[in-house]
Amino acid sequence: MRLDERLSGALVRPGRLSELLADLGNVPVAVPVLALAAAYAARRARAAGTDRWWRPAAAAALAMALVPALVVPLKVLTDRPGTPAVPPATGYYPSGHTATAVVAYGCATLLLLPWLRRAAARRGLVALCAALVLGVGLGLVRRGYHWPLDVLASWCLGAVLLTLYAVCAARVSGSSRRTSAGTPSRRTGPS
Repeated sequence: MRLDERLSGALVRPGRLSELLADLGNVPVAVPVLALAAAYAARRARAAGTDRWWRPAAAAALAMALVPALVVPLKVLTDRPGTPAVPPATGYYPSGHTATAVVAYGCATLLLLPWLRRAAARRGLVALCAALVLGVGLGLVRRGYHWPLDVLASWCLGAVLLTLYAVCAARVSGSSRRTSAGTPSRRTGPS
């Protein structure tokens, strides 16, 4: 028996809480959170006079669009059967709900962080994001919807997409700083 099957057997405890946590990875829950964060960040950037104020929000939307574009072919390619708790089928690896949660909540966090002034607020937002992402994964495994390896693979995929987003967002915001006179800043590196 594979390690993730043994681990799943030990963790599966379906209940209302595990169902609720798993549901936080649904597209109708996670994507609107990202959309609200993107709209807020874009509005703040535009009000601040940031050149190309819309790019970080657009990059976040692109990262979210890459989730199904990557997860669906991987599910078809691996053709992995589900746990005993789900009807017999294949296509459970990697977890689309987990990848959705990682990218939606992660990009939302990265979009909002620059607009939070207090360190405690930034730490709280990062902690909330981590709790949501971990909660979705735990809920999916405890409910029996996914093997632990399905969730782990999606955390890795999500980390890659978030890293790409962060690199793109940093390049965009670094090239679009303006001075108080409204002209582009000569400062190109970190301060």
